[in-house]
Amino acid sequence: MSIIDPRTGNPLTAEPTTNNAGNASASTERPSVTPEEVIIELSAGNIQQVLEASMQVPVLLGSYSPTSSTCTTLLSVLEKLAVEYAGAFLLAKLDIAANPEIGGQLGVSSVPDVKLVSQGGLVDGFQGALPEKEVREWLNRYFPAPGDAPPSPEDQAEEALSTGDAAAAREIYQSLVSQYPEHYAYQIGLARALVAEKRGDDARSVLDNLPPEERDAAPARGVRASIEFSEQALSTEEVAALGERNDSEAQYQRALRQVADGQYDAGLEALLALMKQDRAYNDDAARKTLLQVFDALGADHPLTVTYRRKLFALLY
Repeated sequence: MSIIDPRTGNPLTAEPTTNNAGNASASTERPSVTPEEVIIELSAGNIQQVLEASMQVPVLLGSYSPTSSTCTTLLSVLEKLAVEYAGAFLLAKLDIAANPEIGGQLGVSSVPDVKLVSQGGLVDGFQGALPEKEVREWLNRYFPAPGDAPPSPEDQAEEALSTGDAAAAREIYQSLVSQYPEHYAYQIGLARALVAEKRGDDARSVLDNLPPEERDAAPARGVRASIEFSEQALSTEEVAALGERNDSEAQYQRALRQVADGQYDAGLEALLALMKQDRAYNDDAARKTLLQVFDALGADHPLTVTYRRKLFALLY
């Protein structure tokens, strides 16, 4: 369904395209445009024309200060997306230092500030330098995403981690951290990449520098658990040297090695089996390690949900 402007009742966007199966598609192909066609520098001389243009096409008003690095970062994202969305909206950039009276008229209290205007009135907006992925998600509330949209840096980093290229993931997260130093999820992502590179001390340093509320939250605790798995687990060679041993210690060490290597499903299953067989082993180590793995994976991870249920069934 189309997005309706809450002030006028008029459609803000066109109906989504349909795919060959007749199902609604969230993305659409658009003709290419040049930056000059979709990006405008706003001033006292053209603001009236821009507002009038919003009667025909939505306008994104991006207020910024040229001396602010956070503004520069967000503005480059908005400029890229304006071209990528190829005319779905116009981007009107406002230098707030050069045009303070316009900023006052628009109700801009701090920069960066982004407002979506349609039919001459405000529809939505946000303040602060949101990361590109979040800006895309915000835009996609109102405009069908381009069908050829490239993967976000966050998606690229996660793909690199999943394929074992921890160095590439680290480089992406380092770049994101430098651009968005207060977006702490990127620092946690960087720590995860460092753990994958077996640089536990560097990962701890990143986590230790987080604000207390972030440092003690589940995502950071999960990365710390991953560091501990890597440090506590026997090496691959040491596990192989256990041979045919099947006592509780050997079972635990094999499970811990699997967890440290990211083989979470196998490791969780082995820890659960050890709990059933020898609950008292090493002061209930199997159960405690299961809980650490849940922290590392996150509460919403499918394996966490599955094995938390199995653990509950075993205990009660």
